[in-house]
Amino acid sequence: MGVPLLPAAARRLEGKAAIITGGARGIGESIAKHFFNPGAKVVIADILDDLGNSLSNHLSSSSTSFVHCNVTKETDVENVVNTAVSKYGKLDIMFNNAGIPGALKFNILENEYSDFQNVLNVNLVGAFLGTKHAAKAMIPAGQGSIVITASVCSSIGGIGPYAYTSSKHGLLGLMRNATIDLGRYGIKVNCVSPHVVPTQMTREHFKLKDGDEFPDVYSHNFKCGDILRKEDVAEVGLYLASDASRFVSGHNFVLDGGFTAGNQGLCSYQQFGN
Repeated sequence: MGVPLLPAAARRLEGKAAIITGGARGIGESIAKHFFNPGAKVVIADILDDLGNSLSNHLSSSSTSFVHCNVTKETDVENVVNTAVSKYGKLDIMFNNAGIPGALKFNILENEYSDFQNVLNVNLVGAFLGTKHAAKAMIPAGQGSIVITASVCSSIGGIGPYAYTSSKHGLLGLMRNATIDLGRYGIKVNCVSPHVVPTQMTREHFKLKDGDEFPDVYSHNFKCGDILRKEDVAEVGLYLASDASRFVSGHNFVLDGGFTAGNQGLCSYQQFGN
């Protein structure tokens, strides 16, 4: 009796090598699991050593590995790319997911330069460095997929702090420039922009205790009637990383349940109950 073949969807990353920055917990952890299951070799890059090593060991000691990486340090980013290429012979997928929210201050007079700079260094400069060094590894192969975690804050103002919103808008510019620059080498570049996802980091950001719900502005305005999950983000990331999206590049995939489809303050449908 022959061995049953796995369906194509279950093998869509088979043989591919991927790096996920900020991959030790939250959205990054979910991405790592979603990439590992359909066959990818995964390098988890993060500053959270214990969580990263634990996740790597839990998934597979032969198909996953953890590398300490502070994305604001170019030597760290270059090292994780070199490690992936050395261990797996290539780099097919770079998922620039590392990010921080910064201080929850919406008045510009309350914002500090140091916090603003720190958020941009992690969120924007980190993605720039990841894209740069991933491209260096992908160009000789003539193919690759670079995915960047942006945010719904890249499409609208007023729902995120200054530094965070500015950094996420900047990621769209980075993605679009890289799309034009790297397309000639067969490298596609896209962004995934989720609304708020209930992860440990966001709970810490909002200073929520276990059982506390997210502020209404982040929970009741989803038009699909549900809360966005980290697995939803990982599924879109999986599509963009796979060959199923081979002709998709230069796009910002906004996962917001329709939140940015209209002006929330002028919405007649809510007013009249339709």
